[in-house]
Amino acid sequence: MSRPSDPELLVLHAVRVRGAADDDAVAARSGLALDVVREILLDLEALGCLTWSEFAGTGAWSLTARGRAEDEQRLAAELAADPSGRTEAVVRAALPTFDPLNARLLRACTDWQLRPAGDGRLDVNDHGDAAWDARVLDGLAAVVDDARPLLAGLAAELDRFAGYDERLDDALAGARSGDGARVAGVGAASVHGVWMELHEDLLATAGVPRGAGIPER
Repeated sequence: MSRPSDPELLVLHAVRVRGAADDDAVAARSGLALDVVREILLDLEALGCLTWSEFAGTGAWSLTARGRAEDEQRLAAELAADPSGRTEAVVRAALPTFDPLNARLLRACTDWQLRPAGDGRLDVNDHGDAAWDARVLDGLAAVVDDARPLLAGLAAELDRFAGYDERLDDALAGARSGDGARVAGVGAASVHGVWMELHEDLLATAGVPRGAGIPER
């Protein structure tokens, strides 16, 4: 049975996977009520786990070094709370499956942004070739489809992994409707943005630093 995460972990981890996020973004990512999120954010700030920064009229929370360490400790405790070890086994088994999917998705995002020029160079994709763009979107859709069993397995263990497939589907639908920013644009509304959150979520939950090799089963 899928297990819910502690609200403080959901808030702390939402900031981590987003990189930087305001109150509304944390509430959307964590699935918690905004008033609950605001109270937890202030508590975590008082503990030295979060810091608030503003630039050009916008602000966001980000993790401190202490906050990152706290997130790692809470994630490890969440896995250890399953005495059967099944949750940790499912998370770690997902890593070698995710790795080739990640390579395919990043390749497709690159193809959305750049195209062969015919002389060995790459030019910026001006999106004038509808057939090229359609093939790229089909490739992204294939990656998302192939990731569904992995996502279902993770969500069956931990509630906070639920919803990635719906968010990826929504971004793809927006891209197919003509909003090219939904492919690789900055932010959580693009295929690339959702996928990067998933990547960080999976690695962090497994306790694997970015750039480290995929651990053996």
